Amino acid sequence: MLSKPKHEYKPEINKLTDESVLIKPNLKGDWLNFFMLLLLYTMQGLPLGLSSAIPILLQSKKEISYQDQALFSLVIWPFSLKLLWAPLLDSLYFKKIGKRKSWLIPVQYLIGIILLYMGNSIDILLPEYGKPKVMVLVFIFFVTNFLAATQDIAVDGWALTMLKKNNVGYASTCNTSGQIIGVMFGAVFTILFTSEDFSNKYLRITTDIGGIVSLKYLLYIWGVLFMLITTMIAIFKTEKDNTQEDGYVKLNISKTYSLLWDIIKLPSIRILAMALLTARIGFAATDSISTLKLIDAGISKDAIMVINTAMYAVKMIIPLVIAKYTSGPKPLSLYLKVTPIRLLWNIVFIVLIYYTPGIINTNGAVNIPLYYYAIFIFILSIQEVLSYMMFVAILAFFSRISDPRFGGTYMTLLNTLSNLGFVWPSTVALQLIDLLTTKKCSVDSVLNDCSTIFLQDICKVNDGNCIVITNGYYVETIPCTIIGTAWYIYFRSILKNLQIRSPSHWLINVKKPVTENIEESYHLAEIE
Repeated sequence: MLSKPKHEYKPEINKLTDESVLIKPNLKGDWLNFFMLLLLYTMQGLPLGLSSAIPILLQSKKEISYQDQALFSLVIWPFSLKLLWAPLLDSLYFKKIGKRKSWLIPVQYLIGIILLYMGNSIDILLPEYGKPKVMVLVFIFFVTNFLAATQDIAVDGWALTMLKKNNVGYASTCNTSGQIIGVMFGAVFTILFTSEDFSNKYLRITTDIGGIVSLKYLLYIWGVLFMLITTMIAIFKTEKDNTQEDGYVKLNISKTYSLLWDIIKLPSIRILAMALLTARIGFAATDSISTLKLIDAGISKDAIMVINTAMYAVKMIIPLVIAKYTSGPKPLSLYLKVTPIRLLWNIVFIVLIYYTPGIINTNGAVNIPLYYYAIFIFILSIQEVLSYMMFVAILAFFSRISDPRFGGTYMTLLNTLSNLGFVWPSTVALQLIDLLTTKKCSVDSVLNDCSTIFLQDICKVNDGNCIVITNGYYVETIPCTIIGTAWYIYFRSILKNLQIRSPSHWLINVKKPVTENIEESYHLAEIE
């Protein structure tokens, strides 16, 4: 049965003279652990990449509405809510198997089983012709991402003990690089390797039907790999037992949730939470809908995925370039400098999407000139650079203000607030786009309304076309930009003030009688 850690409290924790602090990082003897962490984070990124590819595949099908896209956007929510169940992973486990392996092994097996199931059912769930089963896809991917988020919690905690103490800093490298690799594999393989046009142009000597691999067999391959890798880890990788180390103490679920509530009650955190939960409203339409609108205009999903793949290289370079700006005492200064430029870039996307149909359509056929690709890549590159600069800056600020006694829990809470600030505006933006768009049929003998797919089909049956009268993308982007500008004006001075506050504003005050609880909570840093 599940057991809780049993051990005695040892008071000497967090010694300033700890030898691990003085020893420089050196991966000699730790390379296998480094690559294992990299592999685990890559496996975690794979479902995320697959989840990001499905909306592009859906948008290429005319039966899909933006409300369907809004529904599918719910699948990314588990990564924004994982803090709700993270404490359970530190409190309940099989001691003989290992604190992290007790969760990691079954979770990865379940992901593998789901991938195999999807491979067996994908032709029904996402048929070549006909409407995809969106609700079933949402349920499957929500569960998959819930499991991936749980795997993330387990791996983040295991990273603290898998690597040597002087090498723990490399865990963030494995996290960032592994997730990017996994997302890239999940998205690129799903879109490009299953595409007949891309395969015939770039991957084959002679033309053939379908991609070089079908989505069905690609999911089979990923499912089998998940099962094999998980089996190898279960058999050959032993988890280090750190229950006897100085400072390791029993974790209590109720105290963990009490700790979270204490953090939220801090005045500075409440102000920061308001800013984080509303910060992405200004970019919601641009971030969530621009790519889908370009597909509607005629840009192929293959071209978009090739360009997006190049953006992954940009994301790997940016943290190195801006490190000197984010490593200082005022990382939010960079965030605030970039924000108005990003808001201005909303207008650039409006112009791009407005002129795209006229540029790429010639006599009813899609013909994309090279200069359009150059413009598109330039605009998207600037967008990615600005977005990632803001992302890195806010993470640097989180690292600076987090109470070191409870670093993991503190950081996870802040990341949760930041993620929620991204996902809810995205879902709302997708939900509203169809409601804000008006279309009329070009044939007067039938109903002019083209607001639903059924009415659009009636229009087509009568040899008509649905003409867009009001484009919901423009209607939505302009108010978003105005709201984003108002957010910037209101929170600019507030955030500047927050980043210069002394560390005491971010520390949790605990009364003397429960000092033991403070020290006990120290190892909540494993929860991320």
